[in-house]
Amino acid sequence: MIGTQGLSVDESKIKKAVQSGIPLTITTYTLPHEVEMYIEQVITVFLKQLDQEKLKDYIVYCIQELAVNAKKANTKRVYFFEKALDLSNPEDYQKGMASFKEDTLNNIAHYLQLQKEKGLYIKLTFQVKKNNILIEVRNNVTVTKTELIRIHDKLARSRQYDNLEDALSQVLDNSEGAGLGLVILVLMLKKMGLDEDCFDILSNETETVARIVLPLDQTKLENLNLLSNTIVDNVNSLPQFPENILLVQKMIEDPDVEMADIARQISMDPALTADLLKIVNSAQYMLVKKVDNIAEAVRMVGMRGIKNLLYSYGTQKILGDETLDKKALWDHSYKTAFYAYNIVKNFRKDRNLLDDVYVAGILHDMGKIVFSHVHPDLLKRIKGFCAEKDLPASTFEDFAAGMNHAEIGALIAKKWNFPEALVTVIRFHHDPLSAPEENRDLVETIYLANMLCEYENGNVTFDQFEPAVLGRFGIALKKHIDSLIERFSLGFKRENQKQPPGADAAGLLGR
Repeated sequence: MIGTQGLSVDESKIKKAVQSGIPLTITTYTLPHEVEMYIEQVITVFLKQLDQEKLKDYIVYCIQELAVNAKKANTKRVYFFEKALDLSNPEDYQKGMASFKEDTLNNIAHYLQLQKEKGLYIKLTFQVKKNNILIEVRNNVTVTKTELIRIHDKLARSRQYDNLEDALSQVLDNSEGAGLGLVILVLMLKKMGLDEDCFDILSNETETVARIVLPLDQTKLENLNLLSNTIVDNVNSLPQFPENILLVQKMIEDPDVEMADIARQISMDPALTADLLKIVNSAQYMLVKKVDNIAEAVRMVGMRGIKNLLYSYGTQKILGDETLDKKALWDHSYKTAFYAYNIVKNFRKDRNLLDDVYVAGILHDMGKIVFSHVHPDLLKRIKGFCAEKDLPASTFEDFAAGMNHAEIGALIAKKWNFPEALVTVIRFHHDPLSAPEENRDLVETIYLANMLCEYENGNVTFDQFEPAVLGRFGIALKKHIDSLIERFSLGFKRENQKQPPGADAAGLLGR
């Protein structure tokens, strides 16, 4: 959530959210004027990052209209509660609405205070998702069947009008003050060239959600795709996996090869042997005593574990040369892997998931690391390409900062013949609900681990976690997240302290 107490817009956080597809959220209980102004400032910066400033006035109106309607819905709940009236009872509804407007306008401070005391919020969310801009206004009350019918009736009538004059010439129900506002909102969306499917009002067991889906600017998408293709084309210049790793991979796929043969082949590479022993002796495997025999290590890790080791080890052999920026990326990847492993141990206890989740955590940001790897050589070419195509500087900045990194990483992982589960994690680690069902557990674990790391660094807040993912892990409250991070962070620090002096992050596969 973007904090509203100081009402200071943090452009860097908005930019990071846009580039990573993380939702921006603003939560308020009373929607005072200063918060409305703050919302407008956030929308301005958000749209600027997407080169869609031209939509600002339309979007601001739509959001303000929906937020005010959400506030009125909350006010209605506390008003009916105080009057001991049942919203779902037609007689009570008619009786309450006869006096609702006048009573609440004359004593609005009282009813807003009641809303705050009961925790009735208005939550705004802005997110870049699947080449679309997703905007939602939520309030934590459910609409009655009668209210939902009335809302959808207003929307259906609104969609019949082509201009405001036609709408005003009709008799609109203004008893609750929402009729004309929704008409104008729908007309504005039409003026932006959007069809009726881009807007809807939904209700679930706990919330009412007004949702607007806007396609990203086509030019922006085309520019990003051009840059993505330029990067992917240059992946051909990246080296393939080292020959010794390819040989071990081939041996693992051969059902006639014994584990002893695989151990013998690994032992021919001192660096690979050392890294394998680090993993087996790390907290990941929780062994009672230290293992220093490579044959025993292979037996302990198993075929699946060896395969995963090779993917992470091979990637780092290609991409792991040390720079300050790259070290930060690898550090984040190792922490994500450690947290993901511990999430599975605490919540899933699935042996196969335990085997896969660590390497998935290490490689989830591979698209960023690849860009960092080719950066010195490719930067000049991409900048020249941008100039030649007359692309705005902001497009290159977004790309360099990580926009599209999940797709680029997935394309490269596919090129290197990574298993489909790893490719899927890399592609969907910011968008877990879109992942294929067969890999959903793995993707959601990496998503949660990555978000925990971002939360710990102060880059996101609790409100920015995907509620559906938290629900599947039984996490309901901010204090649960705080407790997990406290435990995981302590374990990660302990694990680091066990490593030999002078060892760097990119070389320690067992952290």
